[in-house]
Amino acid sequence: MPRYRPHVAARPSWRCRVCGAAWPCSPARLALLGEYREDRIALLIHLGTLLAEATVELDALHGGAAAQELTERFVTWARAR
Repeated sequence: MPRYRPHVAARPSWRCRVCGAAWPCSPARLALLGEYREDRIALLIHLGTLLAEATVELDALHGGAAAQELTERFVTWARAR
């Protein structure tokens, strides 16, 4: 039986350590939604903190990333619909 490996970010690239997709990848998003299912505000605060960290790290690594793209990648998907 295969062992589950959590989809976590490799820093400072912010790519998934398991699948290589931009983090949070789809499996990471599902895991985060499950973990924070009772507190969407806490999830958004957590993601906002990670967004700030990723912005600094990606800026140092690549000379910046589009703020809108990072906001959508880290936060927008998690808002209540």
